[in-house]
Order: sequence, then structure tokens, then C-alpha cells
Amino acid sequence: MTALKTFIESRTFEWAITALIVINAITLGLETSPRVMAVAGDFLLALDKLVLAVFVIELLARFAVYRTKFFHDPWRIFDLFVVGVALVPTTGSLSVLRALRMLRVLRLISVVPSLRRVVGGLISALPGMGSIVVLLGLVFYVFAVMATNLYGASFPEWFGDISSSAYTLFQVMTLESWSMGIVRPVMEAHPMSWTFFIPFIIATSFTVLNLFIGIIVSAMQEEHEAAAEDERTTAADNQRLLLKEVRALRAEVARLSERTGATD
Repeated sequence: MTALKTFIESRTFEWAITALIVINAITLGLETSPRVMAVAGDFLLALDKLVLAVFVIELLARFAVYRTKFFHDPWRIFDLFVVGVALVPTTGSLSVLRALRMLRVLRLISVVPSLRRVVGGLISALPGMGSIVVLLGLVFYVFAVMATNLYGASFPEWFGDISSSAYTLFQVMTLESWSMGIVRPVMEAHPMSWTFFIPFIIATSFTVLNLFIGIIVSAMQEEHEAAAEDERTTAADNQRLLLKEVRALRAEVARLSERTGATD
């Protein structure tokens, strides 16, 4: 069991799994082409089943090594879910699950440490992002009610009710055709409407959305610093262990020297 654990935790094994994930991603993409499937469809399907079998064997090996500790790592649970979805029969009413096979490509996140740190940073940023979502929702609600009252009668297709106004304002926030598509037509009927839209863009696109970026960058930095601290701790532990072994070796050499001197 120790040999199996050493094998599945080795760098070579991780690179092999990474290569299989990349190959599987390519084959799944090729399967969407009718021309490619007509030429090499049987080979691609067989290769897909072979890769899936390797993933199942890998998970079984990890479960044999870690036992109940297998479920202590969220990344292993993620791998189990992704591979488990691929094992669900894709016939009849469950044929829609065939598209979910592409989720196997996401296993690349759990294999590559740098990607794990990125996802970890995003997850740690969720509480702060939730507060910003609430703030953004309040801003949208206030401006949607104002837009409905101001421009609903003139442009009912854009501002006829709160939901329509919110969707239109979302388009304005993303700066997608906001000027020629929305604001300038409104300004032809309401020349001072720019005093409404410009503050809205500043409050959302240039302020609130940048808060998202700030929180994500901060979370990424904290994740990087935590990873660096773990590496420094590991290096210090290894150094202390090495120093302890050197001291023990020196003591053993000294004892051997004393015995040799006494014998002489």
C-alpha cells in the first residue's frame, strides 16, 4: 500500500493524468465534428472509454490508499463527481447528460497546483463578492425604478417595467452598444437623460465592478502568500530534519572514533 501511495503521489503519475485529461479534452472536441466522426468515430469512442477507465482505476487506487480520508479532500470529491457523471448512462431521458462528459476536462484544475490556487482564491473571495453583489443589486433596483418612471412612457420596450429597465441597464453597465443603441435614442426624446446614465455607468462599471477585481486580486494575493508560507514551513522542517540527521551521524562517527581509539 505504501508503494501504491508513493506511485499515485509521484510527479510522473500527475503528469500522466494531466496528459490524459488534455487528450480527452481534444477527443471530446473532435467528437462534435460529423466529418471527423465519419472517419475516426470508432477510434475516438474507444479512446474515450479507455481514458474514462483509467480515471476510474485512478480513483479506486486513491480510495484504496486514503480510505475514509479520501473524502477529506474537496478536490478528490470533485474528481469523483466529474468522473461519476461520465459513468451515468446517456440513453433515453438521460441523453442530455452526454454533454456533461466535457466536465472531465475540469479535472485539470484539481491536477495542476497553480489552477487549484486560483480556484481557492476565488472561493475565498466569495464572501466579499457577496457583499458587492448586494450593493450592486441595490444600485440596480434604485436606478431601474427611476428609469421606469422617467422613460417608461416613451420607451416601453426598454423601460416599460422594472425587469425591462433592469435588463436595459445591465446592457448599459456592460457598455455593449450603450451609447448608439440606448442612450442616444433616449436623449432625442429626453435631452437631459445623460445626467441619469452617466452617473449610473460611473457607479456600476467604473466603481462597483472594480471592487470585484480588487477583492479577487486581494484573495489571490492571500492565497499566494499562504502557499509560499507553506513552502517555507516545509523547507524549514526538512532543514531541521536534515540537521538532526547530520548531528546524529556526527555523534555516531564520534562514538566509532572513540571505540577505535580505545582498541588501539
